[in-house]
This record gives sequence, structure tokens and C-alpha cells, in this order.
Amino acid sequence: MNHQETPFEGNLTELKEFVLLGFADVPHLQWVLFVVFFITYIIILVSNGFICFITKIDPALQSPMYFFLANFSFLEICYVSVTLPRLLLNLATQRRISLVACATQMYFFCLLAGTECLLLAVMAYDRYVAICNPLHYPLIMNHRVCIQLVVGSWISGIPFQIGQIYLIFSLNFCRSNKINHFFCDISPILKLSCRDTSVSEMLAFIITVLFVISPFMLIIGSYSKIISTIVKLPSATSRAKAFSTCSSHLMVVVLFYGSGIITYLRPKTSHPEGTDKVLSLIYTVLTPMVNPVIYSLRNKDVIMALRKLLCK
Repeated sequence: MNHQETPFEGNLTELKEFVLLGFADVPHLQWVLFVVFFITYIIILVSNGFICFITKIDPALQSPMYFFLANFSFLEICYVSVTLPRLLLNLATQRRISLVACATQMYFFCLLAGTECLLLAVMAYDRYVAICNPLHYPLIMNHRVCIQLVVGSWISGIPFQIGQIYLIFSLNFCRSNKINHFFCDISPILKLSCRDTSVSEMLAFIITVLFVISPFMLIIGSYSKIISTIVKLPSATSRAKAFSTCSSHLMVVVLFYGSGIITYLRPKTSHPEGTDKVLSLIYTVLTPMVNPVIYSLRNKDVIMALRKLLCK
């Protein structure tokens, strides 16, 4: 699996493609990594597809919570499909990626990452209403509201991401055409620019506040109310039952946000080069793979639906 790359040559206007270095620092492991990531991708597609399928056909899984879970699983399939197929291609044959393909990948990655944050906030709100206002839950979380929340999560970031990608790829790239990552992320691309990137960085910060930090604060607020309500329940059994309905979601939030915070908010000078790529695998690959396991093993309704499906 030999990759031959010529160094970047030419003036500012001649850059037509980037080179994703990926895991080129371990050339003896290229095929091993290809097999591992290929199997992982299949597992993610099958497991998340199973969640979508079983929540669609089982009558016991037709509540708003499982409607959001099905959308979340479909989102995970889309999310991982933005990065993993490209990574497999890089490992197998070609590390080169055109500017258009790189911009497209960055657009969908950023859009779907923001959608995931919003959808996690929606799911937290759903659990808040179910636990803190159970009598009004059917009225508040009716089917129309659920659809509006999901659609809003999917489309609200579109104009912001279009503007962001346009600004970033309007820059001139003169330092190199080599991206030290396995996908087109914002920070590695901006490092290659020889122009002032302050406007792009400011817009990226605003988008992060709107689509990452704000949903996270809503999740914290929802769980603060949920925990305060649970501890006031009269019996240990009722407290355990109430907490079990949101524990899976809480684990997914901790895994997704925790890995993202470690990757993007830690000091940039205190870690070896290449650490970003390894940490990025947590929220781009590991999280979509373990989410179906978390929701399946910790959810009695899903387990019962699986048993009924297998017994048919």
C-alpha cells in the first residue's frame, strides 16, 4: 500500500487539491487499519440501522423518545459516512482530495455535528418533560412538535455552514497542501492559509456557541431539573425507574461532548503531534459504534422488541 505524493508546487492560485496524511506515520499498519475501520463501519451501519428498523416496526416503540432515537441513529449513519469511507479510500489507494470534495466533506461534517448536538438537546428536553411534567407529556410532546424539533435540528445549521465553508475556501493556501488529519476539519485547513483567518475563526466561534455550547447548556439545565425531580420521588424503585429512562442518553452525551471537549479545548502545545487524529476517532467512529449498544443493553423496551423479533 504505497502512496506517492509530489510536494506542493506553484503559486497561490494553482492549488487544486489537498493531501490527507491520515495515518501515514504508520505505513506498516495501513492494511490492518483498513480492515479495522472497514469492520467498524459495517458494525455502525448495521447496529444503527437496526435501531431505526426496530423502532419503526415495533408498536411498543412508538413514543417520542424512540422517534428521536431513530432519528439519532439515522444521523449517526450519515455522520460516520462523511469521514469513514474517505478514510478507507485514503488507506487503500489515494490520499489526494480535491478542494471541492474537501469543502463538501467539511460542510457535511460540521452540519451533522451541529445537528447531533441539537438532537441530543431535544432528547434531553423530551426526558425533562416526561419526568418533570408526566401528566402533560402527551400534550407537549405531540407528533407535530416532535417533527418540528427534528426538522429544526437538521436544517437550522445549513445557512451558517454554507457561510462558514465559503469563507474558509475563499482563503489562499500557500504554506502546504498537506493536511495532518484523516478528514477535512476546520483547524488543520486554516493552518495552511497564508491570509488572515480571524473572520473565519470568529464565525467558527459563533457557530460553536450556537450549535454546540448552547445545546450543551440546555442539556445541563434539563438534567438539573430531572435530577432534582428524581431525588424527590418517594421510593427507591420509582427513582431507579425514572433514572433508567434517561441514563442511556446521559452516557451518550458524556461520551460525545467529553471527547469533543478534550480534542478542541485542551492546550495545543502540551501534546504530541497526531494526538488530535486519535482523539477525533472517539467522536467520529467510537461514539457512533457504541451508541446502539448503550441504548440496547440499557433499555428494557428495546431488549423486549429484539426478543420478539428473534422469536418470530
